[in-house]
Amino acid sequence: MSTQKQFTAHTLRHSCATYLLEYGLNIMSLKELLGHARIETTMVYLHEANIGNAIKFSFLDTLYTE
Repeated sequence: MSTQKQFTAHTLRHSCATYLLEYGLNIMSLKELLGHARIETTMVYLHEANIGNAIKFSFLDTLYTE
């Protein structure tokens, strides 16, 4: 018997927020993006993100391609 995880809009939001942290978005920008009033609420994502090997992302990296 296989068990299936429930997928919700909150799951998608949480996954996207964790992904953004892993790819270099700073925690204050994420706080604003998610609409959190307190940084403590956003810091939950730091515990789940694998940021040790994070690739630093900047939209400027996409402006010029060779």
